[in-house]
Formats: sequence, structure tokens, C-alpha cells
Amino acid sequence: MTDPHLVLTPEALVMLDAIARTGSFAAAARELGKVPSALTYNVRQLEEALDVLLFDRSSRQARFTAAGSELLSEGRRLLAQAQAVARRVKRIATGWETQLSIAVDGVLSQVTMFELCEAFYASQSEAGCATRLRLRSEVLAGTWEALVSGQADLAIGVGLHAAAPADVAIEPLGELEFVFAVAPHHPLAAHLEPLSDAELVQHRAVAVADSAQRFSPLTVNLLPGQDVLTVASTHAKIEAQLRCMGCGFIPEPMARPHIEAGLLVVRQVQRPQQAVRLGYAWRCETGPKGRRKPSGRALAWWLEQLKRPATRRALLERHAQPRP
Repeated sequence: MTDPHLVLTPEALVMLDAIARTGSFAAAARELGKVPSALTYNVRQLEEALDVLLFDRSSRQARFTAAGSELLSEGRRLLAQAQAVARRVKRIATGWETQLSIAVDGVLSQVTMFELCEAFYASQSEAGCATRLRLRSEVLAGTWEALVSGQADLAIGVGLHAAAPADVAIEPLGELEFVFAVAPHHPLAAHLEPLSDAELVQHRAVAVADSAQRFSPLTVNLLPGQDVLTVASTHAKIEAQLRCMGCGFIPEPMARPHIEAGLLVVRQVQRPQQAVRLGYAWRCETGPKGRRKPSGRALAWWLEQLKRPATRRALLERHAQPRP
């Protein structure tokens, strides 16, 4: 008897798939460029090697038995895996990564990120490659942690105060202004400006939880003893403040459309405010003369986009319009 491992070839699995799709041996033979008798002989060889019946001989149609259906299902899965392996090998040979993971801080423009993803996929189609993208939404120290821990290849929106390890390169993205805003019917909307810490501490603050798991989480603009509503994202923070559930500092570009619509009002505070300096960082390799270069062509594509002032400005400024 023939060893089953020798008959379960990609050709045999393609043959079963063709029979299932076309519904008959004759149609499958035409598709595969064989005569029907040769196809029938190949099926019988496969059945003998496996010692099972793959087709119901009592039917005039090419009807699979339970064993045949299982082999068809598993065979299709194996064919898909083989094709995926071939694609991955080709990508590696051409310098394109199999997957690129990008951590993005939640204060940056989702609109711009998805536009960049669309442009990246278009470039992949032209290059005949298909690097998989994995986007991670992070907050504060979590963005930096995702990169340093190896969970991300590129981090956009990291604070520039952190010291970068030797295998990480970092470049400035730009400055992000924050404004203190409340709903028009919030008690602080009627207070005289500038608002003191003594006044702020009497009202609930809305804070976004740092997504860091191992790094020390950052706490920004919260006062000792102040009641806090903690949410998972800046979008959720804005929603809470629109509903007058608290107060707090919001990135000015994200708050702007709500302010223009009269849904939020900006209040001046006594505490000094500074723009937050953000950057983007990536894992890199050290090349000749100590030059640090990206490890693959997909990462290089993203870094090329981030070099452009218009891209950096859009990431900081272009946010979706609020719901009417």
C-alpha cells in the first residue's frame, strides 16, 4: 500500500477542491486539463492509500463521504497555509515585513492614521506585497511601553522626555496645545477667571487612564483630593465633559469643533500650561558608521511619511467633526 504521506500532495488537494467546486469529475478534469479517466484513477489511488472511500459511489453526482468532506476541508486549509508561507517567504526575500505593529497615542488624528493606512495598502498593491498592519491605541506611557517591550515596531505620539534605548530611534512630531474646557452649564463656566486650584479641586475631573501595564503610569493635571472619573480614551473624556460629568484639559484640536459649536467653553486657569511635545519612535538596526536604519521596507515607508511636515501636522490637527 502507498504511504498516505506520499499521496497527500498539493496536486491531490487541488484536485479534490476542483471536484467540489465544479460538482463532477468531468468538469474538474476539464478545469485541470486532464481526461476524466485519469482523474478517476488519481482519486482511487488516493482512496487506496488512505484506506477510505472519499466519494459516495451510489450517487451520480460527485458527492463526498464524511471522510471525503473532512479531507476536503483540511486540504483547503493546508493549501491556504502553503500559499501564505509562499507569500511570507517572498516578502522576506524582498525586504517587506510580514507584519508591522504601530502604537498610536489616542490624542492623535484617527482620520489621518486611516488615510495613511489606505496609502500604505495602495503602495503594497503596487509592490505586489501584503504586509499586515496591526494598530494599537495607547495612552500616555503605554505608547512608549508598547515600543520598548517589543509589542510595537513604531510608536507615534510618545513623550520626548523619555530616554530612548540603544535600539530605538526617536524624532519630534510636534507640539500639542491643551485647553481647560467645560460644558456651558457646568458650574465652572460661570466662575471668574483665571480659575484657581482651590476652585478646580471642588469639581470632578475627567481623566484618561494610562494604558501602561509595566511602566509607571502617568497622572496629568489631577489635584490631590479631587474626585476623578477615569475613562479609557480621550474621545470618551470629551463625551463625559460634553455631558457635564466633569472638567479637564483636552487637546485643543480635538476640542475645537465642540467649542465652535458651543458645546464646550474654554476657561483660563491660574496654573501654568505648556504645550506637550510629542515624537515618534521606532525599533531600528545600527548600520555602517553608526547610522540607525529601519529594519524593513514597510517601516521605512511609514517613516518616510512621518518626515513630511504636512503628515505630522495632520496627525496633531485633523480630527473628525462632532456629531450634529
